[in-house]
Formats: sequence, structure tokens, C-alpha cells
Amino acid sequence: MSFSAEWLALREPYDRRARNAVVMDAVAKAFSDTPSLGIVDLACGTGSNLRTLSPRIKARQSWRMVDNDLSLLARVPQTIAPHVTVTTAPVDLAHDLEAALDGAVDLVTTSALLDLVSGEWLERLAVEVGARRLPLYAVLSYDGRIELTPTDAADADVIAAVNAHQRTDKGFGPALGPAAAHTAVARFEALGYSVVHGEADWLFGPADRDIQVETLSGWAAAAREVGGVALTDVIGWLTRRRDLVTAGRSTIRVGHVDLLARPTGTR
Repeated sequence: MSFSAEWLALREPYDRRARNAVVMDAVAKAFSDTPSLGIVDLACGTGSNLRTLSPRIKARQSWRMVDNDLSLLARVPQTIAPHVTVTTAPVDLAHDLEAALDGAVDLVTTSALLDLVSGEWLERLAVEVGARRLPLYAVLSYDGRIELTPTDAADADVIAAVNAHQRTDKGFGPALGPAAAHTAVARFEALGYSVVHGEADWLFGPADRDIQVETLSGWAAAAREVGGVALTDVIGWLTRRRDLVTAGRSTIRVGHVDLLARPTGTR
């Protein structure tokens, strides 16, 4: 599954604002005494993790940006700072995850990926990361929480349909969807990892009209695709919610979780 560069650009400021500061600080602290490190960013998109995290780490950094979408990889910045080098690698993570982790790696990162993968794929990730004793910084995993203000009578039905859609196959098998973050925390703790995690919610205020409209439209499309809500009800819901956005009366919170999983006894 891939997303458009336009959608990734629209959401990036909100992603950055949503990141859990405690978890990000834990990443920076973990490498505070490290002179250099290699970072692999899985499903990197256009480089949001690179842009957000690299300034927080003082060490020399070598980033390997991994994605299966060549058009997104072409938009990854090649120059960030003098102490940061960037290379790109086209990899189909559904089939070649292990190859993406080969080589000199000190940290694995990913953003908005875990909720799209299956339990089987997450197990592969845990096994491969655990076998290499690597830390994992995984941000912005959707956890199923959606709060819409003002409320609408159809909100609960549409949200339920959205969460059902989140569990459909996104190219990695039936997706974990809202269960991803909890599953990842439990799995890495079972491996003996120390896991720091916390909420990293999107917060869209009345002035954030473009991102609200795109998000609501995406949810309506997901609800139509998965069924369970009559088409007329979905259309009516979307119309009413868009009217609230236009009137400057709409706010949205979307629940996400950030986590840092580290093997104990290291760093």
C-alpha cells in the first residue's frame, strides 16, 4: 500500500505536532553518547522521520530510506545537515523485510506503518529486529480512537466502519489496525525489550480545514468500501461534517501511539 506525496505533505505538520515528546526524548537520550549510527527507516515515504528525528540526534547519522514507491523515494531529501548522509533503497517490505535490515544498522524507525501490517508481518519484524538486538522507534500507529466535535448521530457507525476497514488487507495480510500498537508493545516486551510508549494524537482545530476535509473524505470512502453503513447515511454524514468544517465549528482528535522498544542491557 502506498500514499500520495500530496497527502503525506498535508499530514506531515500534524504528524510532527502529534509526536510523543517523551518517546522522542528517549530516542535522543539513547544515542546521546554515540558518535555515529546507522538508521533504517521502513516505509519512509518522502522522509518525514528523517526530517523530524535527525535534528534531535547529535551523532553522525547514516540514513537508509526504504520504500517500495519510487516516486516517493525520489522526493526524499538527499541533504539535511553536514553530519547526516542519506541513501534510498527500493524494497518491497511485504516480501523482503529481512533484506531491508541487513548491513550496519543501529536503529530501525518507521512511521504510520504498524497499523497497516498483519500480525504475521509484525512477528517477522519482531523476530528480525530482536535477532539483531536493534531498537525500534515506531510512531503514529493508529489506535482506533476518534473524537469528533460537535457530535453527529452517525459518528459511531462511521467510526466502527472505519475501524473495520483498518483491519482489511493493506498488502501485508489482514491488518492489525487499531490493535497494532498494543500488539507491538506486548510482543517486544515478550522479547525482553524495554518499551516506552505514549499517545501521539492528531489534533485538528477549526482552522485546519484542508486536513479535516481530506480525513473525513477518506473515512467516508472507507465506510462505503467496507459496508455496514447505508450509502445515503454515509453521504449525509459527510455532508454534515463538511458543513461544520466550512463553518469553522469542527474539531477532530485521532488517536495514535508512539513507541521506542530497546533491548535491555544495551545503550
